[in-house]
Amino acid sequence: MKPSQFAKGFQARPDTTSSEKRTALDRLNAIDGLVKNGPKVEGLATHSTQSASMPVAVEAGHTDSLNESPAYHAWRVEYGYRPGQVIELPLKVIKASPFNPRHFYLKSSIAELAVNLAKQGQQQAIHVIPDYENPGTYFVSDGGRRVRALKEANKESVKAIVIDLPIGIESYKLGYDLNVQRDSQTVFDNAVVWKRFLDDKHFQSQKELAEHLGLDESTVAVALSIAKLPEVVMQEMVTRTDRFGSNMAYQVGRYHGARGSDATLRLINKIVSDDLSTRQVADIVKGRATAQESAKPVGRQRYAQRLEIKLDGVSVGDLKSYGDDRIELRLKGLSKERRDDILSQIEQILAQK
Repeated sequence: MKPSQFAKGFQARPDTTSSEKRTALDRLNAIDGLVKNGPKVEGLATHSTQSASMPVAVEAGHTDSLNESPAYHAWRVEYGYRPGQVIELPLKVIKASPFNPRHFYLKSSIAELAVNLAKQGQQQAIHVIPDYENPGTYFVSDGGRRVRALKEANKESVKAIVIDLPIGIESYKLGYDLNVQRDSQTVFDNAVVWKRFLDDKHFQSQKELAEHLGLDESTVAVALSIAKLPEVVMQEMVTRTDRFGSNMAYQVGRYHGARGSDATLRLINKIVSDDLSTRQVADIVKGRATAQESAKPVGRQRYAQRLEIKLDGVSVGDLKSYGDDRIELRLKGLSKERRDDILSQIEQILAQK
């Protein structure tokens, strides 16, 4: 797609969603309203998965093609697809969109969702866009995390709704809006993706990018400054987005510019372990304090690594490692059944030679 087409595609469709939290059905209806594909989906239809890389054929009784692109309409007629219909597609024909607003996916989050999907099955359909240049394959518009988790769970198919949207800024903006609504979009995703937009000349300046995204130029400038960080440094902060918003990440970026990656990784660990504020980190960056200064009592051992543990998307504790021979697991808010199951699994692990 040429840069001019990319920008034009976004201008043709204004941002009509809000950052208000919505239920899964509300988000689905928001998509229907944006892409104007037809009636809202009130439930999941059940269809058998075909071995061929195409959707399950259905009756082609829907004739309203208003507002549909010619390519989508031709595809829909060929396969007898009704807008908003949930079908099953082989996972092998699903691929990531080059305009996916997400860049970082936590392995722990994917693994947790995989376990849930293995037990309960897929409850919410993903949204895909046909790749008209490679018939039988589809780009993910919304649901990249579910696709990764289904693969992790060794599933072979995925429930999907096929939508009419060009791959480009429109599909990016739709995914971005939905991620903002459910708090899954991070400044680190924005940093990487927005930098790529400029590097690929989809936009000529950060000012133009900000205008197309409907954001203040300062917001884009901060994200682009964070994009200068090595991915390994950003990855450390992505695991604790509750501690590393745009302002904190910006200060970490300034520190990295002066001290390098190793010192920055130590600073990130200190921010988490000592619960430093953005102002305290800014003082360290300006030289008013040192990264070695600690607000914790003398003699208290600081952990080397910390892994936040979530169950069903809710933080229930963490796993910390100290030195070479000590780990500490703290969990709370568990049901008795879940607690006993975890204890049993730990006992089995310790019993292994």
